[in-house]
Amino acid sequence: MADRQNNRQPQSRPAGSFLRRLQEHAPNSTQLMGFLTLIVSGAILLLLPGATVTATVLGFIFLTPLIVVSSPIWVPAAFVLFFVAAGFLLFCGFGVAVVGGLAWIYRYFRGLHPPGSDRFDYARNQIYDTASHVKDYAREYGGYLQSKVKDAAPGA
Repeated sequence: MADRQNNRQPQSRPAGSFLRRLQEHAPNSTQLMGFLTLIVSGAILLLLPGATVTATVLGFIFLTPLIVVSSPIWVPAAFVLFFVAAGFLLFCGFGVAVVGGLAWIYRYFRGLHPPGSDRFDYARNQIYDTASHVKDYAREYGGYLQSKVKDAAPGA
């Protein structure tokens, strides 16, 4: 029996070389786990939207008669809720704006130079300069106009 095994010469099998090539190019465990994670997360991302759309369509099918029958109640209630929520948000927004403005004014008058105070000072100086120019112009030409009025109507 030993002679029989020794007399056999190794034969090259195409299947053996295929398995050897497959083992050489086989992915390692990290690549395999990454691929499995990709497959599982892809399947979940495909199934969840499908289930959501299906549940939404079935909900509309079964709840549409209830919505149609009770719509005289829902429409006015929706309007009231919308205006209440909009008013509340508007009130809160104005409140935040007022608190922010008061905090800015407090910091400005305390001399802490809040953001934008340089632009505010520049605008204030521009307004003051314009007002003084207008005042000077009115003094200069006001007297001129009064003398013209006296020339036009000497008894006035």
